[in-house]
Amino acid sequence: MNSRTIKHRIEYWITCLVGALARIIPYPLALALGSLLGWLAFDVLRVRRKVTLINLRNSLGKKKDGLVSIGRKAYQNVGKSMVEYSLFPSLDKEKIFSMVEFEGVEHFDEALRRGKGAILVTGHFGSWELMGAALSQKGYPIDFLVGEQHNLLVDNLMNDYRRSMGIGIIKMGAAAKGIIKAVKSSRLVAMLSDQDAGSDGTVVEFFGRPASTPKGPAAFALKMDVPIIMGFIIRENQKKQRIIIEEPIFVEKTPDKEEDIRKLTQAYTRVLEEYIRKYPDHWFWPHRRWKSTTKEYQSTD
Repeated sequence: MNSRTIKHRIEYWITCLVGALARIIPYPLALALGSLLGWLAFDVLRVRRKVTLINLRNSLGKKKDGLVSIGRKAYQNVGKSMVEYSLFPSLDKEKIFSMVEFEGVEHFDEALRRGKGAILVTGHFGSWELMGAALSQKGYPIDFLVGEQHNLLVDNLMNDYRRSMGIGIIKMGAAAKGIIKAVKSSRLVAMLSDQDAGSDGTVVEFFGRPASTPKGPAAFALKMDVPIIMGFIIRENQKKQRIIIEEPIFVEKTPDKEEDIRKLTQAYTRVLEEYIRKYPDHWFWPHRRWKSTTKEYQSTD
C-alpha cells in the first residue's frame, strides 16, 4: 500500500468520522463543529489564507482587519456547509423544509412548462449542496454536473450523499451527452461556474478584473434554447436558510456564437458578483479565481 493510498484512506475515514459525529449531535452543535473546523483552517492551519486575503483586498478593497474578519467567517461558513452536507443520510423532507425556505421557485415552474429543463447556475456560495438537496426534495428534478475528486473513496461518498437526496449525477467525462439528455427530459442541470477556466474559458469582468470563466453553462443554454437560472442559499441565522431563485436569463442569438456565450456568461457572472458583494462571507475566497488573467498571486508562489 503506497503513501497516496494511505493518505486517501485517512481522508476518507476522517470524513466519515466527522459525518457520523455531526449526525448524532444536535443541529446547532453540528454547526458549531463546522464553524470550529473553519476557524482552524483559517487561523491555525492557515490554509490558503494569503490567497483569500489577496482576493478580498483586490475585490472589496476594505481595511485589513475587515478582510480578516470576512475571511474567517467565509471559512466558518464553508465548515458549516460541509457539516450540513454530511447530514444528508439522516435528513428527510420534513427536516430539510424546517431548515430552509424558498423564494422565486416559480421561475423553475415557468421554465419547465416550456417542455424543456433549464441550466441552474450557482457558485461555491453558502451551503450550495443543501440548496440542491432542498430543491430535489421539493420535487424539482435536478442533476448535478460534478468533477471527479482525486480521492475516489471520498468522491464516491459525496455522490452517495447526493443520490440519497434524489439528486442525479452527471460526470464531467460524459457531460455533453448527459446534459442534453437531462434538459430534453425537463430536468434542471446544476453547474458551479465561479472558478478559473484557464485557456478554455471565456473572459468576462468579475469584480472589475478579467476572469476566465467556464463556457459550459452558456454554451448548453444557447444550444438547447433553455434559460440560465441563478440560485443562491443565504444563511439567515443558525436555524433557517433562504433559497433565492432569480429570474431566467436569456440572450438573443447572433451568428457570433462565441460572443453570445461571452454575453450570457457575463450576465450571470454579474448576478453572482452582486450576491457576493451583499454576502461576502458566503463565497469561497481561497480559490485563485483570477490566476490565468492577472498576476495577483505571484507573491503566493
